[in-house]
Amino acid sequence: MTHVRTIILGASHWHVPLCAPAIAEEHEVIGVGDDDVSRMQVQNLAKGWGAPLEADWRKLVDLPGVGLAYVFGPHDGMAEKCLALIKRGIPFVVEKPLGTSLDELSAVREAAEAAGVPATVPLVQRGGPTEQWLAKAGRPTYQRTSFIAGPPARYRDNANPWMLDPAKAGGGCLANLGPHFVDLFLRGTGETIARVDSRLSSALHHQGVEDHASLILATPEGREAVVEVGYAFPGSPLKRYCSFTSVGEAGFASVDSDGTATFTALDGTTEVGKINVDSDPLYDPFVRSVARTLDDGFRGLTTLAQLENVMRPIWGAYDNQRGGKEHV
Repeated sequence: MTHVRTIILGASHWHVPLCAPAIAEEHEVIGVGDDDVSRMQVQNLAKGWGAPLEADWRKLVDLPGVGLAYVFGPHDGMAEKCLALIKRGIPFVVEKPLGTSLDELSAVREAAEAAGVPATVPLVQRGGPTEQWLAKAGRPTYQRTSFIAGPPARYRDNANPWMLDPAKAGGGCLANLGPHFVDLFLRGTGETIARVDSRLSSALHHQGVEDHASLILATPEGREAVVEVGYAFPGSPLKRYCSFTSVGEAGFASVDSDGTATFTALDGTTEVGKINVDSDPLYDPFVRSVARTLDDGFRGLTTLAQLENVMRPIWGAYDNQRGGKEHV
């Protein structure tokens, strides 16, 4: 459904500008919320959408005729916002990780299912160039991801300093970047995670949240993935370092940081291509998919149950580091 009455909560989030042009074309924005409405980027977004700004998100949720909400902003407030939307029957898009614990995510998922309120999550690597290329190898037996983004200081520069506060963010690079790549492995294998081994470190930048994390994921069938994420790349126009490999019954696929992609089949022949590994352009088509599928309950898009499966090993990794329970 296009041009539905839409509210945006947490507009200072760095992903919102990536969504803004498509939101303007696909929805009717009737209210924009942020904890600090004096931020210039928030004011510019509201002006571009022709919508009023409001510091109290509850007033936006109570507007008449709201048909859709986007929930961004600090992770520690996400569950409360989602539960308020569910209470009012408003479908919503919510950024991962949806809270600062698996329990918060599970509570929102259960409430949404019980109320029949559609919800989805922008795990934008789904269907993107990297996933499509890795799929050439077939169902993954072994997969490896390395995705090293820029330094954590960039969150101070882009008006999201809460990302460096473990109480507000729930974690660092693992909670922020890891979901995309755990999801790629789960989608590829069609399995759940039976075991997770992990290592988290903040030795490079000495922040309260980790700037490097490594996961080894294993499924009940013994399929494995290594997921490495970090805030360890220098501030640079290059943005990040990334590389991917996947081994399956059809062969070996790889993608390098410059977009060079290769696939070697079982007969030894190799195909070489070039893809765009920048995830920023993937937010525009996601918004258009939201508009297209709203009437069908976001059919085909990420569900909260799928996000829960993705976040279970991630929150389990944090618990492992703290000596707590595993969510597997």
